Amino acid sequence: MQNNISNFTYFNPTKVVFGKNQISALDQLIPSNKKVLITYGGGSVKKFGTLDKVKQSLGDRVYGEFGGIEANPTFETAMKAVELVKKEGYDFLLAVGGGSVIDATKFIVAAAEFEGNPINIFGSGIGTSEPIKSALPFGTILTLPATGSEMNAGSVITFKEKQAKVSFGSEKVFPVFSILEPELTYTLPKRQLANGVIDAFVHIMEQYLTFPVGAMVQDRFSEGLLQTLIEIGPDVIDETNKDYNLRANFMWTATNALNGTLSPGVPQDWASHDLGHEITALYHIDHARTLSIVLPALLTIRKNEKHDKLLQYAERVWQIAEGTDEEKVTGAIEKTKEFFARLGAPTSFKDIDLGEEVIDILVAQLEKHKKIALSERKDQTIEISRKIYQAAL
Repeated sequence: MQNNISNFTYFNPTKVVFGKNQISALDQLIPSNKKVLITYGGGSVKKFGTLDKVKQSLGDRVYGEFGGIEANPTFETAMKAVELVKKEGYDFLLAVGGGSVIDATKFIVAAAEFEGNPINIFGSGIGTSEPIKSALPFGTILTLPATGSEMNAGSVITFKEKQAKVSFGSEKVFPVFSILEPELTYTLPKRQLANGVIDAFVHIMEQYLTFPVGAMVQDRFSEGLLQTLIEIGPDVIDETNKDYNLRANFMWTATNALNGTLSPGVPQDWASHDLGHEITALYHIDHARTLSIVLPALLTIRKNEKHDKLLQYAERVWQIAEGTDEEKVTGAIEKTKEFFARLGAPTSFKDIDLGEEVIDILVAQLEKHKKIALSERKDQTIEISRKIYQAAL
């Protein structure tokens, strides 16, 4: 039976302001009567002068700051910002940072106007998953390309006490605008650059590597973005390479990897993220580095279910023309693993000094968080997830 593209509605209201010296555009992007709360993470935005540029561009507007948002933003920290917003009457937020700062800000703007307990913004056994009816407006200044959060309506928040990473999404939390200034990536270290390449790569794969539905446009978009990352990835992670076009292509590829362009009408498989989130929550491994461990193992265990798309991936993305279909599929999985390794990322648990002792613990977490029917067909049982973790040893 032939699968077809599903019905879809596509909506993305975020204005993208891309290029050199675009922080200066803030004066035109934020209404002059807004009281602005700037959110950010560690000290890098201060150290490299980005925060000073932001403040200067805000002009005479009344503004405040909320820093200290973690690399995996926590509910506990974000709620402190919610209290500040309500107490001081901020009515516009400006996220300056990468996906973590932007994700936290999405929760803050939603929670600040949420009528009930903000924990009920979430599902997955954390809250009751009540709809978001309104949110404060916010913009972003992207400093780390990776998650696409600067141009989508999704967010992932960590609950420290519950040892869980949980996502939510709502059209109410699209950024009003996002400033993408490629030169801001010049200060990033190799590890963060590599994480950004990997995160973007896996985001594309999760929307592309499922089963064919005849979505020629979405497939070609995905394949082009994957090939771009494969081509530029090794140069992007060279901290000394300040090639503007290189960083511009990296930034725009990462944004398009998860801004809704690739997903309309096609099946998606976010199992790599689901399995990876548990590793981060328990062992505090960088999100992208959990994906580089999990994805090759998942493709190996699920290669029969994903055979047709894996073959297409092998031939179109990796240009594998020789051998049987099975050899092409196996070769594509191996090349994916080699690509991650070339970026300096781990591709097995042993690469991060974890062993078989983690399997039962991670599987128990999946069960606890009700991640028991994953994949594009919802047929990835807890037993199959166990096999994937084992294949990653």
